[in-house]
Amino acid sequence: MAGWVLMIAAALTMTACTAAPASSPVQPTASSSASAGPQATASVDPAVAATTSAVESTLKTLVAGNAKPDREALRAALVSAGIPKDAVEVSVSRTPTGLDVDAMEAAARTGDSCVMGQIRDGGVVVTVLPVLATGKCFVGDAR
Repeated sequence: MAGWVLMIAAALTMTACTAAPASSPVQPTASSSASAGPQATASVDPAVAATTSAVESTLKTLVAGNAKPDREALRAALVSAGIPKDAVEVSVSRTPTGLDVDAMEAAARTGDSCVMGQIRDGGVVVTVLPVLATGKCFVGDAR
């Protein structure tokens, strides 16, 4: 029985090793990556691009003054940046036990997209995700 287990494990290991080179991605050429840039830029919704820029600059400005802003300061900064109040969602800034959270997230809904911004250790990361089926950006109640 142990022999069969070893043979199966060896076969799976060899299969995994031989399959990888056949499925490895082809490196893009300079012309294909250059053509991908303008196409990707052309398909970005101008409203989403403007919201992304506003969220990123607002969060960076906010973090420059306070590396760990609270929930209401984050919400107020986004609304002051021109994002409609009903389109803003902000995660909690304190845990149920009263501790500061490791990271805060904020979302600005624009059409079918959510511009998600995260503040962690004084840094800001922004990405765009689709709106959830609920019409919100966060799962649960984070308003």
